[in-house]
Amino acid sequence: MLKAVNLRDKLRFRPSPPQVMTFGFILLILVGAQLLSRPISFTNATSISYLDALFMSASATCVTGLTVLNTGTHFSTFGQVVIILLAQIGGLGFMTMATLFALLFRKRISFRERLVLQESMNYGSTEGIVRMIRKVLLYALVIELSGAILLSGYFMLEMPVGQSIYFGIFHSISFFNNAGFDLFSQFPERAGSLIHYVEDPFVNIVSMLLIFFGGIGFIVISELVTYPKNRKFSLHSKVVLSVTGVLTAFGAIVIFALELSNPHTLQPLSAIGKFLGALFQSVTARSAGLSTVDPSMLREVTQFFLILLMFIGAGPGSTGGGIRVTTFAILIGAIIAMMRGKDDVVLFRYRIAKQQIHQAIMFTMIAFSIICGATMLLSITETGSFLAILFEATSAYCTVGMSAGLTSHLSEIGKVIIILLMFVGRLGPVTLAFALNTRSKKELYRFPEGKITIG
Repeated sequence: MLKAVNLRDKLRFRPSPPQVMTFGFILLILVGAQLLSRPISFTNATSISYLDALFMSASATCVTGLTVLNTGTHFSTFGQVVIILLAQIGGLGFMTMATLFALLFRKRISFRERLVLQESMNYGSTEGIVRMIRKVLLYALVIELSGAILLSGYFMLEMPVGQSIYFGIFHSISFFNNAGFDLFSQFPERAGSLIHYVEDPFVNIVSMLLIFFGGIGFIVISELVTYPKNRKFSLHSKVVLSVTGVLTAFGAIVIFALELSNPHTLQPLSAIGKFLGALFQSVTARSAGLSTVDPSMLREVTQFFLILLMFIGAGPGSTGGGIRVTTFAILIGAIIAMMRGKDDVVLFRYRIAKQQIHQAIMFTMIAFSIICGATMLLSITETGSFLAILFEATSAYCTVGMSAGLTSHLSEIGKVIIILLMFVGRLGPVTLAFALNTRSKKELYRFPEGKITIG
């Protein structure tokens, strides 16, 4: 009897939190692809292959925004709603949405579910995770609702009331979740994305605020809300806010300087348009994927600079991607410490643990290796400049969604590569590796220390 119980326990599959996340995202993408491939999801004039539907579903679920089909013209209202719902679930995390329904029906959250939530939210421990999820849902609702009201009211000046409300809700969700989808291509006289609003202060400011709050992470948002009462930030929030601010300002200055004389981007604009154009590209390049100027018209040096911003990405536990601003801060801190001959990496008078420094190096090297490998493969399968291919690969892996014009012309193999890049980039290669590794063995010995020459 005891042997039978042991055998049953061994045969019972208990997925780990990374496995739950991985299988959950795969299931969500497949369900989305099935819905988007149905005739109800596209307009009468078009039909969609399953691969294109899978691509769009993966892009929405991974909150990337790269598209092989035009969201505003190829998809019906039903298809557009499916896309934005996938972006909402993918941005907040499917476990967060599942917790919402559990809380609504007063269902108890098990310890295993708390572990999955901790993994999905990049939270430090399981203690207080359900309370944190409640805050996440509340903050997301308030921010998205505020954005929807502001945008809807503004769009009423140029479109019917019903359409303006729909546009306001759709784009508020898309911008906050850093998804990068838009519907403005429904207007034949307008260019895609937010190019029509390049000199519009209201749309620019509201959009950048939504992108900013979505990109800093819910832990930081929570501390911003409680700051007037507590008057303090954690080290995490200090690093995220300071690095985000520096990168945004520095990025805007560099883009402004590089594109000021470009007749296809900033040169024809007014003074306020030049400022807004440079600032918006700096904000959106690290997470959102929207644009107020055509990325394919940017100078090559600017495109390469945007690749660097995309690679750095947004904050941990946010709707953005990249190696994360905290990883970037630790790497810069490590470089400075080494140059000064210091043993410790110190940020805001706090010493960073050696393990976190090793993790930062690991995340960066894995991301760099994956992007390089994907770029090499795409260079074989696709026709386009090397920079455009690198731009697209970085945008996909870092779940940014900016495109230099290559995505809409991808071959079938190229689409599969980009889908895999978006999926791995959203989950994280380390999470995926843990999901595939069913056994973890602790080594009982250490090799003798050796020395090699460096530099």
